[in-house]
Amino acid sequence: MTTSTETIEVRRRRLRFRAWHRGTREMDLLMGSFADAHVPEFDTPQLDRFEALLELSDPDLYNWMNGREPVPAEHESDVMRLLTRFRFTPRQGS
Repeated sequence: MTTSTETIEVRRRRLRFRAWHRGTREMDLLMGSFADAHVPEFDTPQLDRFEALLELSDPDLYNWMNGREPVPAEHESDVMRLLTRFRFTPRQGS
């Protein structure tokens, strides 16, 4: 949750950290890599939508990202569309 004293750069770092520390290694890699690629360019409303996605369960997000289940209408957004099109690429040295 954003506080009034949190700058957008601090928020971006916090959300990237949360994306890399989901709880399952697969989702850490997927969400963390996505966050590295997109969060630096997100505006405040997009950060809000991304933060809301971080609150969701790993199995739901994983199934939506892989097309195993359709994304529910209440979670459909520009950020979710970016996430479903995102393809993980291992980092050098990983």
